[in-house]
Amino acid sequence: MLLKRTFTLLLCLCSLSVWAQEWNKKQAAVVLTYDDALNVHLDNAIPALDSLGLKGTFYLTAASPAFTQRLDEWKKVAAKKHELANHTLFHPCDGSQPGRSFVTPEYDLATYSLRRITDEIKMTNSVLQALDGEKERTFAYPCGDTKVDGVTYLDALKSDLVAARGVHGEMVQNKGTDLYNIGSFVINGQSGDELIALVKEAMRTNSLIVFLFHGVGGEHSLNVSLEAHSKLLHFLKANEKKIWNPTFIEAAKYMKTAGSAKNTNG
Repeated sequence: MLLKRTFTLLLCLCSLSVWAQEWNKKQAAVVLTYDDALNVHLDNAIPALDSLGLKGTFYLTAASPAFTQRLDEWKKVAAKKHELANHTLFHPCDGSQPGRSFVTPEYDLATYSLRRITDEIKMTNSVLQALDGEKERTFAYPCGDTKVDGVTYLDALKSDLVAARGVHGEMVQNKGTDLYNIGSFVINGQSGDELIALVKEAMRTNSLIVFLFHGVGGEHSLNVSLEAHSKLLHFLKANEKKIWNPTFIEAAKYMKTAGSAKNTNG
């Protein structure tokens, strides 16, 4: 009886050990994403990441002046193995939704055709490839809007994109996740302790967590302070034996290889 109980205990411990190493042999995964191609990404975020050897994914709006006027710097960002990712050419959002007074008529997704948004995304892929030489790309939905005229517009682009990031907050599990709408936590004003608390929850639940930053020390109405951002990064570095810090495309490929992710977008 004692031998049987010991064997059962060992099996349980083994199972817990495997579960605790769900993400590339680590307890949790943290993906740091930055939207809209802002100057503060080059001036603040990337130096902070590089100082600690951490990686970020930068969702670039290709028409942004902070992108077009600083191409050489973005090329260096790619050379340091950060991910340059697709956030469309003009960042169209659905102006018919509440709180969208900032949407201009020219770039109102509510008036887009499927062809127009498809062309924008493909063009941005081409621009980014010219910069970093990469053929595989991930995508982030501007404003989290996924449809044009009632159609999920990324359905026609799955051969052009590895995965996509949404804006719904979730602790992502390495099982049954929709690769074309992976959730993220939109950061706006949280303290360093609050950001770390989210990471600790990911560790507790053996999850992947995706952070969605815009401003880092300013330049955008959605902003995280330099202090809070730095505190999060230092926590990740201090716990690197337990936390995997992949780019978004690395995380998506890992889930796809594991064979547990869904390749559909509901």
